[in-house]
Amino acid sequence: MVEHLYLHVPFCAHRCGYCDFVTVTGNEHLQERYVDALIAELERYRPQPATIFVGGGTPSLLPDRLLARLLSALPACGELTVECNPETVTPDKARVLVEGGVGRVSLGAQSFRPHLLETLERLARPAAIRAAVATLRAEGVQSLNLDLIFGVPGQSGGDLRHDLRDALALEPDHISYYELEAKPGTRFTHAHGAELERQAGALEDHYETVVATLRSAGYRWYETANFCLPGHEARHNLGYWQGRDYLGLGVGAVSTIGLERRRNRPALRPYVEALEAGHAPPSQVEPLSVEERGSERVMLGLRLDRPLPLAGLEPLLDGRALRRLEVAGLLAVCDDSVALSERGRFMANDVVSSILR
Repeated sequence: MVEHLYLHVPFCAHRCGYCDFVTVTGNEHLQERYVDALIAELERYRPQPATIFVGGGTPSLLPDRLLARLLSALPACGELTVECNPETVTPDKARVLVEGGVGRVSLGAQSFRPHLLETLERLARPAAIRAAVATLRAEGVQSLNLDLIFGVPGQSGGDLRHDLRDALALEPDHISYYELEAKPGTRFTHAHGAELERQAGALEDHYETVVATLRSAGYRWYETANFCLPGHEARHNLGYWQGRDYLGLGVGAVSTIGLERRRNRPALRPYVEALEAGHAPPSQVEPLSVEERGSERVMLGLRLDRPLPLAGLEPLLDGRALRRLEVAGLLAVCDDSVALSERGRFMANDVVSSILR
């Protein structure tokens, strides 16, 4: 049984320069056909998941009637999350979300500084972010996440502190705070490469500021880039980090079930046309070894603030490295688990690469 279900909605009003997700701009004429195709793919599996995440792209860019149709086709679950961009949130949109069973909204704020939003090519400005939060709360959204980014070209320490202040003023239940990753060769790195390189040395300080500020405000640092108030963990994302099976539907979506990873091809029209013809969407299947799945389990599991059970993972780990890093105070090894220390969590990528054989 698949525990977690992801549905991808690729439509965006604008493709931000740093984005490497499967997205399309324009193509409004395909939105209705795409929703029908997504529902048809869902019918092929008929999953009964514990959590569902509708991401993108910008799912909230769909017209209200199409979004309502998609939500009404979803199976019941314990946590239903939809990603929204602030400029798309209206009272009617928020009502569609709540009436469609959405209990959790992830709002792509990224920053509250106008000059940083311009650099990121975001359409919403601070007033729109605040208005979206107020609208979602007024319509009864139970759990609200803000997505934020640090390491934006031109961002100062003061900018970061002000972003944290403005985010906390909105009292979100959950905050995801990511370091900007600009892929080599993108137009973003061509435009801002020199500044990204110049400020690389400040990223560690920025990260420490994020962690210290949010923890002091009562948020639990439960995953490398994620912080929550009590009772507001992202259960869907926990499924990924804990190595659970998940089913991904939609153009470009990825599924990992057992020792098989399937990727739907990232081409919009072939996806739609295949499902309209009653066929499975074009996809690639990658067999995974037990060792590959185990290594992923280590890499993702050690991002969490809880011990990683070692059962079945021992052959993948370098015992000498574990002992060396334990002496260095970067992790703690018990009989049946391993966990990063406070200091080790700030160096998670280096620690994990050191302990895997």
